[in-house]
Amino acid sequence: EFNTKSALHNNDLKNIYDNAYEKYSVDLRTRDIINKEFDPEKLQNTMQNSREEIKKLGVINPLAVDEYNEIKTQYEEIKNQKEDILAARKDLEKITEEINRTSRALFTENFEKINKNFHRIFRRLLNGGTARLELEENKDVLEAGIEIMVQPPGKKVQHLSLLSGGEKAVSAIALMFAIFMVKASPFCLLDEIDAPLDEENISRIMEQLKEFSANTQFIIITHSRTTIKYVDVMYGFTPESGISRMASLRLNDPNLTRYLQKTG
Repeated sequence: EFNTKSALHNNDLKNIYDNAYEKYSVDLRTRDIINKEFDPEKLQNTMQNSREEIKKLGVINPLAVDEYNEIKTQYEEIKNQKEDILAARKDLEKITEEINRTSRALFTENFEKINKNFHRIFRRLLNGGTARLELEENKDVLEAGIEIMVQPPGKKVQHLSLLSGGEKAVSAIALMFAIFMVKASPFCLLDEIDAPLDEENISRIMEQLKEFSANTQFIIITHSRTTIKYVDVMYGFTPESGISRMASLRLNDPNLTRYLQKTG
């Protein structure tokens, strides 16, 4: 009989524990309630306060845990993507800095070469004078502007904008040749570069151009007879009955040379 009552008591106690945890989220098993003076009124107030607190929580969303886990997963994915982007940004900044460092070194090296060539070619084309390129001060070489300063024979050093048309043309051609000496282009089109020049300057420029023709093909648009003397092939356009006709003549053809010699 004692064992039966004891089992019933233990079962009732278990139900009380379970009921307290289910309704009030209180685990009586962890509470020291043994050997304490029991106050029914205080316990009733505590229970009432607990019920009111639970009511304040509102309706419980049974999907809250699943929604939390879903949002947490999305957060982790976004966080990882952010970390990847920041890491990629750092890598790109390092690559950009390396490219800029290499570009500055290459630019400075080639700028110095072109500057020396520019001075030498300018003197050759005008039989004297000086020419130089200047970078804007206190600026990154990759962003700085370039000033062209030249001194034709018998004149002061001047900015390119203050020169005559012929001097500007010679300066521009000298700069082009200076660049070709560093890195030649396989093809070059020159549109009436000799228009503001006299025959003497044209001859010097064409002699210089002949030296570059081994590595570069030049097409020159010109009205100058002096220029035509230096070309290998001439193409001419003439109007016939309102239609432009093209005629070509290979000036270095041996047969043409013999013909011109015979006819004087």
